[in-house]
Amino acid sequence: MKKFIIGASLLAVLASCSMSMPGIATQNPVGTKEGIAERKIFLGIAFGHTDLSLVTAAKNGGITKIATVDYEIQGGLFSKTYRVVVTGE
Repeated sequence: MKKFIIGASLLAVLASCSMSMPGIATQNPVGTKEGIAERKIFLGIAFGHTDLSLVTAAKNGGITKIATVDYEIQGGLFSKTYRVVVTGE
C-alpha cells in the first residue's frame, strides 16, 4: 500500500496543467513573440466579458503564426486568473 501511495504522489507531482514544447500546436517555428489573453475573477463573480481565445492572445502579441499554446489557471483565496499564452512569429 505504501508503494502505491508513493507512486500516486509521484504521478500527481509530475502531472502538469500546462505544457510548452516547440511545434505542440502547429509545425510553425517557435518565435520570439508572446501574446497573452487574461481574465481575473474575484469572489467567483465574473464582471463583463473577456475574450480568452487564441486569436485574441495572438493579436495582443502581434503574432500571425502560432507555434505553442499554454493555458494557465492560478487560484488564490479570493480570486482566480485564467490566462492563454501563445508564442510564434
